[in-house]
Amino acid sequence: MENIIKIQNGEKTTPTFSAAEMTSRQTRLRALMAENNVDAVLFSSYQNINYYADFLYCSFGRLFGLVMTQDKAVTISANIDGGQPWRRSFAQNVIYTDWQRDNYFRAVQGELSAPGTLGVEYDHINVENLGKLQAAFPETKIVDISKLVMALRMVKSDEEIALIRNGARIADIGGEACREAIAAGVPEYEVALASTGAMVREIAATYPHVELLDTWTWFQSGINTDGAHNPVTTRKIEDGDILSLNCFPMIAGYYTALERTLFCGHASDRHLELWNVNVKVHRRGLELIKPGVRCCDIAAELNEIYKEHGLLQYRTFGYGHSFGVLSHYYGREAGLELREDIETVLEPNMVVSMEPMIMLPESMDGAGGYREHDILVVHEDGAENITGFPFGPEHNIVGRLR
Repeated sequence: MENIIKIQNGEKTTPTFSAAEMTSRQTRLRALMAENNVDAVLFSSYQNINYYADFLYCSFGRLFGLVMTQDKAVTISANIDGGQPWRRSFAQNVIYTDWQRDNYFRAVQGELSAPGTLGVEYDHINVENLGKLQAAFPETKIVDISKLVMALRMVKSDEEIALIRNGARIADIGGEACREAIAAGVPEYEVALASTGAMVREIAATYPHVELLDTWTWFQSGINTDGAHNPVTTRKIEDGDILSLNCFPMIAGYYTALERTLFCGHASDRHLELWNVNVKVHRRGLELIKPGVRCCDIAAELNEIYKEHGLLQYRTFGYGHSFGVLSHYYGREAGLELREDIETVLEPNMVVSMEPMIMLPESMDGAGGYREHDILVVHEDGAENITGFPFGPEHNIVGRLR
């Protein structure tokens, strides 16, 4: 039985991006490699393989890769996935079989002839696999390339921004479906299903050639709003509940989001007071996003608003992050987060969120998690908000008794 094979089954699929776009990405990477004296790169992460080859793999416990040199691009996939990786990849493709342990590393050896320097992603490869890679290339210097490559991904192309813009529009559609489904007595999962279904259908209509995977909705009610990433449950909405709407359409590995605070039926005076403070922070944050501003300075100014209202200690995370090839289970452009420890300067064609959140525990009046979330594209002279779903008490006290 063979260890390394090729399966070119069918024809190449319609790609997400143009050949010019994908060639540009690979060209910029090769220039980065030359500048840093890196002979070859082995990507292993979802985000970089998808970014440079338009192929989003399903790991299921197996290793995947993308070998990049100055004259080749080759995805490495597992036999279990058949010809799909070849059909999707803006690259050549080789497949390793399960007939012998560590055939993945034999496939890598087959594509690389002892490079002097090999770049890998230290933020993705684990210790065991790094050791196996070093054993496969004992004379090669292995270096981390993850942060350099992340910086390339943080500035989006026009084609990327067009896709992200559609993602934000589709998130708004999910938000409307979510809002329509809200009523006292309805379980969280039913609201989430309505939202996710609406988004998947719109993705299919807009991008008929993409794979439909990973779109999801987190809809939280009552105590479940205390965490931004709390999963959907069977809890039924009650009249007067604080609610969190979180819609996440995924298009070819590109994540977009809509997040809103809502209330079912009515909100108490204290809930309204807290909600309005968070809305105030959100509005100011939207104004602060512009080219030339440091991420840390945005966080520092917004902290002062919370501090004025005695709420800073209830802030739960940073004020926003980059958008592009990322998801809840892979990848994040950590160098472009609106936090006190990030000094990155915003520049045109970066895409970031503004998403302030505070959470008061159940023992306090006005308990719950409050969060708003918009996506902005940074331009030469400011920033464009591409989220259309309204926020605040005048729009989002919704629902009805059943």
